[in-house]
Amino acid sequence: MLSVIVFLPLAAATFLALARRLPEKAARLTWLATTLVDLALSVMLAIAGGPGPNGLVAEERVEWMPQLGSSYHLGIDGISLPLLLLTGVIFVACAIWALRETDRPRPQAALFLFLQTTCLGLFCAQDLILFFLFFDLSIVGMYFVIAGWGHGNQRRSALVFFIYTFLGSLSLLLGFIGLYLGAAPHTFDMVELSRQDAFTGTPLAGGFVLAAVILGLAVKTPTFPFHSWLPPAHTDAPAIGSVVLAGLLLKMGTYGFVRIAMPMLPDTWRAWAWVVVAIGIVSVLYGALVAVAQTDIKRMIAFTSVNHMGYVVLAVGAAGVLGANNAEAQQLAIVGAVTQMVSHGLVTGALFLLAGVFHDRTGSYDLRRYGGLAHPAPRFAGFFAIAAFASLGLPGFSGFIAEFQIFTGSIGTTPWALVALPGILITAVLFLRAFQHVFTGQTRELSVGFTDLRPRESTALAILMGLSVLIGLIPGPLLAMIGPAAQNLVVSLGP
Repeated sequence: MLSVIVFLPLAAATFLALARRLPEKAARLTWLATTLVDLALSVMLAIAGGPGPNGLVAEERVEWMPQLGSSYHLGIDGISLPLLLLTGVIFVACAIWALRETDRPRPQAALFLFLQTTCLGLFCAQDLILFFLFFDLSIVGMYFVIAGWGHGNQRRSALVFFIYTFLGSLSLLLGFIGLYLGAAPHTFDMVELSRQDAFTGTPLAGGFVLAAVILGLAVKTPTFPFHSWLPPAHTDAPAIGSVVLAGLLLKMGTYGFVRIAMPMLPDTWRAWAWVVVAIGIVSVLYGALVAVAQTDIKRMIAFTSVNHMGYVVLAVGAAGVLGANNAEAQQLAIVGAVTQMVSHGLVTGALFLLAGVFHDRTGSYDLRRYGGLAHPAPRFAGFFAIAAFASLGLPGFSGFIAEFQIFTGSIGTTPWALVALPGILITAVLFLRAFQHVFTGQTRELSVGFTDLRPRESTALAILMGLSVLIGLIPGPLLAMIGPAAQNLVVSLGP
């Protein structure tokens, strides 16, 4: 079942790549139909799937490179399942948004379906080599999205993105090799490496391996100071490219912390967790402060991603702090971190779609050139207000559920987490100021004649924001999904 979910988009992408005479409308509809079927299969798996012997749902394992201790090993648990569902939702929203795309829709659809397989494969992978394969292929796919369908200085932005993230992946590969060499017996199997005392290397070796893994994941997340590739990549990417980049590719980094770094190197993680906490705090405050200074809407949203991903890094760091003998607080921090991954994907995905509307209508992201936009585009103003309030963590949205758990759990393990609290206030100020300047007052400059949201745009936004509201009002099912896996992770970290 998992293999079908992972490779169905790739099969459709191959068909679209080969069907050169396929009409443009048929290519767009094929993309949408594939994403809908794939999401339906993921939902069915979430409802009907039960854990197997290793605690994984729909586990599949086939020998691949037995001499290296590597296999084709797929499986999901309460940490990866929400991200699997998030992947399906985001690609459905992107396919709906692109229903009227006229710029090479067939190759665009094929490329995004290829990207969907890389995201699904990474969240399902239970082998480090398989994880790395999907991790690297996602970089290649996004490079072509930015370079081929971006605007502005898209080729340079795509190149910077590729170089930064590929260097990060090389660091990650070194870390994986270190995990393999330090395990007894040698293996790349993530389940085996996560078992207690699987890594038998010295503390010094463990420190180097963890540093390599953290560096590779920090670039992808991205955290301060490894974030400089992010603003230009977002600014010059197409709207749906930014959605996938922010909503899913950044999660590959934070997911790697929870899936690889913490359970496979628990003692080393606990020893160095204070460094991770510090990086998280700095990322939260830096991302919010720099976002305030932006006049480009896409750059502003990009820096809020540094801020919001900083919350996740803070939480996973706090969960491993030495001396934190509060298992409930640790579990709460981890559940909050995974919830934040889902929430950020939905909310920031909607914000980047909204930013794309600015460029589609006027060719400009400059907030200073708009004013009174609520009059000609009331639906656009309404969705922007909802997304802004969701991003700043207002109660009733998924962001509040995530941030409340993150700070409650983090403060419960280390009081230093309090330092990151002003990040919420700064984020509120920047979004309220942007909304006031762009949408209120007299209609002027580029706002004159601005066309309101079209049905396909409203539909895509309603899906993302509707799910954020649903999680904000009824968080129980999502938290129940994440809870057992988070508890297992706390146990693996030890006393």
